[in-house]
Amino acid sequence: MSKPKHPRTLAETEAQAITRNIRVSPQKLNLVAGLIRNKPASQAVATLTFSKRRIAQQVKKTLESAIANAENNHQLDVDQLVVKTADVGKSIVMRRFHARGRGRSARVEKFFSHLKIVVAERAPEPEAKTEKKAA
Repeated sequence: MSKPKHPRTLAETEAQAITRNIRVSPQKLNLVAGLIRNKPASQAVATLTFSKRRIAQQVKKTLESAIANAENNHQLDVDQLVVKTADVGKSIVMRRFHARGRGRSARVEKFFSHLKIVVAERAPEPEAKTEKKAA
């Protein structure tokens, strides 16, 4: 006796990768995730490679995992992958204290985040021909 098979929540042309409990605030992670949304996968990897943000390398690993899942598990064409969504969510908050003057304390909150990247296979769009106007 085993559990019934869980139905697939994504379309047949999509694959995902999830990274949980990343030690960065969701606000900072969302700034990096915004750089890759709706971009071709190869362009998104290049953008993250040369980003100065510390967390960009972790996002790049997650994106590469989603690309590998699409290629190996779902037989999708890597050259036609586009980052469909890059969702950022809140995770746990570690609470610490910081000693202040006159015997008081202040709370220090260290935020964690979740990241979910979904890549989808899209057919290459035909480039629109621009007609040159005679001047």
